[in-house]
Amino acid sequence: MTDQPMKLAFLGLGVMGFPMAGHLASKGHQVAVYNRTQAKAEAWAGRFGGRAAASPAEAADGADIVFACVGADNDVRAVTLGDGGCFAAMRPGAIFADHTTASAEVARELDAEARARGLLSLDAPVSGGQAGAENGQLTIMVGGAEEAFARAEPAMRCYGKAVTLMGPAGYGQLTKMVNQICIAGLVQGLSEGLAFAMKAGLDANRVLDVIGKGAAQSWQMDNRGRTMAEGRFDFGFAVDWMRKDLGLVLSEGRRNGAALPVTALVEQFYGDVQRMGGGRWDTSSLIKRL
Repeated sequence: MTDQPMKLAFLGLGVMGFPMAGHLASKGHQVAVYNRTQAKAEAWAGRFGGRAAASPAEAADGADIVFACVGADNDVRAVTLGDGGCFAAMRPGAIFADHTTASAEVARELDAEARARGLLSLDAPVSGGQAGAENGQLTIMVGGAEEAFARAEPAMRCYGKAVTLMGPAGYGQLTKMVNQICIAGLVQGLSEGLAFAMKAGLDANRVLDVIGKGAAQSWQMDNRGRTMAEGRFDFGFAVDWMRKDLGLVLSEGRRNGAALPVTALVEQFYGDVQRMGGGRWDTSSLIKRL
C-alpha cells in the first residue's frame, strides 16, 4: 500500500495503461478506468476489481488524481476537453497526470486550462516500455507544480522505479524527447555495427559478448542485440510510435533552435521501416533496412 488509498481514474488501457492501472488497483487504490473500446475497460475491471466507466468524465467523478495514457496530443485533448472529457467532472484541487508521450505545447496548454478550472496538471511521460509497465519498473519524468507532484508521486511509485520532477509544465515531455533522441542514435549505431559484423562473417553473438563488456555496452545492446541478429522484432515499443515521438522532437527542435541532424536522419529511416510493412515491429527493427 502506498501511503493512504486514494480514489483514482485511469484513461487509456493500451499495452502501457492496462498494467499501470492494474498496479494502482493491486496496491489498494480505488480505480475507475475508461477506454475507447469499452470491452477492454470491462476486461480490466474483471481482472483487477475496479470500475469500468463509459466516459472520461464518469471515470473522473470524485477522483483525487486522473491518470491518462493515450496516443497523441489530440487524444489527450479529447479525454480532457472533448465531449465527456474529464476536466468538466473533476473536483476542485484534483490532479490530472498525463503519461502520454505528447508535445510540450499540449502539456502547457492543459496546465493553463487546469489552473483556470481550479485543477492541477502534470505531464509525466514514461520510459521502460511494455515490460517496464508490466513489472512496475518505469522511469517517469514529470513537469508541473511541486504541490501536484508531491501528491501524485506516491501513486506513480506503484509502477515507477524512478519518479522525478524535472521542472514546470512541459518539462516532463521535453525530458522524454531527450530520451528518444538518445535511443534513436544508439539503435542506429547498434544496427550498423551488427550489420557490419554479419557482412564481415563474424559471429554476431560472440561479437556482442565481447563488446558488451566494454565501452560499447548499452541497455539496447544487452536487451535487443541478440534478437536483432536473429531478426526478431516483437518486443514492445512500435516503430509507428517512435516515429510519432521523433516528429515531436524535430518540431520542438525547430522551435528552440537545437541541431538534430542524426535524429532527423533516423526518423527518415523509421519511415523506410514503415514502408517495409514494419510499423508494428519494435524500434530495434532499424537493422532490417540494412
